[in-house]
Amino acid sequence: MSRASDVLSGEHFINGNTASAEGAIAAGCRFFAGYPITPSTEVAERMSRRLPQIGGTFIQMEDELASMCAILGASWGGVKSMTATSGPGFSLMMENFGLGVMTETPSVIVNVMRGGPSTGLPTLAAQADVMQARWGTHGSCDVIALAPSSPQEMFDFTLRAFNLSERYRLPVMVLSDEIVGHMTEKVVIPPAEGIELFDRRKPSEPPSEGYLPFEPGPDLVPPMANAGEGYHMHVTGLTHDERGYPIITAAAQTKLVRRLCEKIRQNSRDIIACTEMETDGAEVVVVSYGISARTSWKAIRAAQRGGVKVGQLKLDTLWPFPEERVRALAGKVRGFVVPELNMGQMVYEVERCAAGQCRTRLVPHPGGETHDPADILAAIREVAA
Repeated sequence: MSRASDVLSGEHFINGNTASAEGAIAAGCRFFAGYPITPSTEVAERMSRRLPQIGGTFIQMEDELASMCAILGASWGGVKSMTATSGPGFSLMMENFGLGVMTETPSVIVNVMRGGPSTGLPTLAAQADVMQARWGTHGSCDVIALAPSSPQEMFDFTLRAFNLSERYRLPVMVLSDEIVGHMTEKVVIPPAEGIELFDRRKPSEPPSEGYLPFEPGPDLVPPMANAGEGYHMHVTGLTHDERGYPIITAAAQTKLVRRLCEKIRQNSRDIIACTEMETDGAEVVVVSYGISARTSWKAIRAAQRGGVKVGQLKLDTLWPFPEERVRALAGKVRGFVVPELNMGQMVYEVERCAAGQCRTRLVPHPGGETHDPADILAAIREVAA
């Protein structure tokens, strides 16, 4: 639980990475394990200074595999935990991200995306990890990933990521990008008493009365005891039953994996968040996220001055994808314009949900800099014509 003295409430002029660290602290994060990697290192640097001041723990690990493992262990010890990374480090975390999904371990991963493939452009932006976030780990699972487009949202979304992680018992991702991470703007941090926090639901029964660590409640999310509190628990990445014991059968796999997916799908309306601007009556809707949403604003205003009815659907939640809203808009508009700092990823989700009702136009960019708004404007005019 966050104490009032731990929260730096007030107005600050800070970059997105620093704001993310402060959002974690405001959410009650007291353990950070990570490995320095551009352009996310400022998150770790801030946490290395702040956590010792408030009784938390910062550990620089030997690599990203160990970092992900460490935050899972800390979470089972009862501490809200986080790591931050980028590019190649995010890839290295994927195996233990899957472990966190399978063991239903609350934690947060901040990925400040950069240009790739491989080491690519360590100091320059891209948005090329969004499909890896969804499909990067092996096996079937549903995930939660948020996409901030400002330092203020870096604070807000990191805090929300912790609440979602604790609520639904899984690692939650914050997918930022280099520009948002290094952008410096005003960030308003509310007082601690004005911050709504969600802490994992604890077992109602005492340790002696047959606690099952993976027995779900009505919302499909099991209560979670902390290791060391006297409860018997067995935690494994293998397919398991409600006791946590390995059960290597198709029936056990079906029961467990269906629940892991359905606890997200059945609660998707409470998880999904979008910001809409002037979509009512629009002929064209720009679907964008992160820094590309910011770049789109100039193109949208220019198109409106030219007589085009255009609005914006900003994806605050990338995963789960807002399928219902995109389908609803698809039946009312001529088309979607999707600017991305990649060669095409989320555009295929938009196109899938549009289902032929309207046109979907990608504005690709391989990264290294933001879009030229003129390219987005040209796409808007093309779709509106």
